[in-house]
Amino acid sequence: MSLRFGLAANQLHHDSADAALFHWLRRSASGIRELEIELYTVGRTCNAIERSGLLEGYAGLIRYPYGREGGLMKLVARVTRSPDGTPPFDGAIYLIDPVDPSSVFPEAQALKRQCITHGKPFISTLMGAIEWVEVERVSRGLWPDSSHKRMFDLNEQTVALIAHDALKAEMVDFAAQHFDLLSRFAQRVGTGTTSNRLNDMAWSKGWPKDTPWVQAYLSGPLGGDAQIAELVLEQRCQRVIFFEDPHVARQHEADIQLLERAVRVITDKASCIASPVVAHKWARAVSRML
Repeated sequence: MSLRFGLAANQLHHDSADAALFHWLRRSASGIRELEIELYTVGRTCNAIERSGLLEGYAGLIRYPYGREGGLMKLVARVTRSPDGTPPFDGAIYLIDPVDPSSVFPEAQALKRQCITHGKPFISTLMGAIEWVEVERVSRGLWPDSSHKRMFDLNEQTVALIAHDALKAEMVDFAAQHFDLLSRFAQRVGTGTTSNRLNDMAWSKGWPKDTPWVQAYLSGPLGGDAQIAELVLEQRCQRVIFFEDPHVARQHEADIQLLERAVRVITDKASCIASPVVAHKWARAVSRML
């Protein structure tokens, strides 16, 4: 069965030969073709791909309207199952320029929210896009691509583990299930209560009692998200696993957006996973690669 992904990129990411969209295609085109991924691609992004020739002759590149004509809105609608039974998307890749005003338009926010709500990947960075094609390949039982090996060299990376209140128990369960994998990271960081609960879990598994498994920063409302955003910007944190609750308003929404924006600024060196379903799939695939 073919995978179906919505695809869009802000102008920054397709306005030059070395832009992120083309870097992704140079790294991942073979995997896209191998998996026969259908890419439902918004107007200008589709134009840029066609001009590049990087997917020349590929039937899975499917044009959607320009953003101003509702292209992004159509991507949002296709994340969910249509009343006519049209298969939904398996996720969305939206390479975001954090200073482009369109990145905070309602349709952009809705695309992310619906992906999280339905447990599908919302990928907004170059590193995340390269990584996810490889995750899909390995999940299909294909042999890992050796050219991506350094991306999964976890012992040189830091991962942030963060969860909103309603999802803290799911974060602890995720970390417990994938404890060996997460322990391979050079460092784990987190915010407030989530870090305390993760450390309790790790100590129950035999992690040395005098050593925190997760380095705790402040709680999110008190600035923890901003502290981790600084780590990302300084390239001292490469992965953010942030279980977001899409159904409640957060008093510190600006801090959450700051962290997400930091990941998108360092687009080729950081990625973010925002739901438990996606995180489990990522962890299972990466475990097979190592």
